[in-house]
Amino acid sequence: MTIHKEGRRIIATTLLIIALCTLVVYGCVGSIWWISLACYALLAILGCFIICFFRKPNRALNLDEGAAIAPADGKIVFIEEVFEQEYLKERRIQVSIFMSIFNVHMNWFPVGGTVEYVKHHNGYFHVAYHPKASEKNEHTTVVVNHQGKKILFRQIAGYIARRIVCYATVGKEIHQCTQAGFIKFGSRVDLLMPLDSKIEIKMGQKVKGGQTVIAKYL
Repeated sequence: MTIHKEGRRIIATTLLIIALCTLVVYGCVGSIWWISLACYALLAILGCFIICFFRKPNRALNLDEGAAIAPADGKIVFIEEVFEQEYLKERRIQVSIFMSIFNVHMNWFPVGGTVEYVKHHNGYFHVAYHPKASEKNEHTTVVVNHQGKKILFRQIAGYIARRIVCYATVGKEIHQCTQAGFIKFGSRVDLLMPLDSKIEIKMGQKVKGGQTVIAKYL
């Protein structure tokens, strides 16, 4: 496991703030050992949490040309047929993965192919597991064309998440399970599959990005 590049600046800033806070605690209450010890413990927990949040796992990727692989770690909170009105303009099966603050927050491309569409939408920061979050919350939509099949996925900001990083650009050839981006501090990823896809997961199931098969579509 290593540290993701999106977290390096935040981690460095956090550690600097922790160091300054440690000096303040030492100067103000250093003589009261139990108060200073409690403060040091809280600062250490904060530092460990920030470092762990931006972890980049070393995992064996599951490559399958006929399947969509989980684009994120998390829990399946939504599997429904919906009408996709932004780009595809047709009915799709939507699978939503909710990522808590304890999950790995880097994202993977669920399929390989040519990036056909990318658009970032400003919006609200409501709780990410709510079904309407994909429409009202800040999000980025990406469509990948794989052998004529168009697979759409969205990175959605949540109540705590305030920054979406997306590495997709229109016309770019991408490979399945390579890095698609990062969502900072809790969020959701939606995957919209063709109606004839065979869904391989169920509600409440925990999935791993780059490993768990979400659906078969070829």
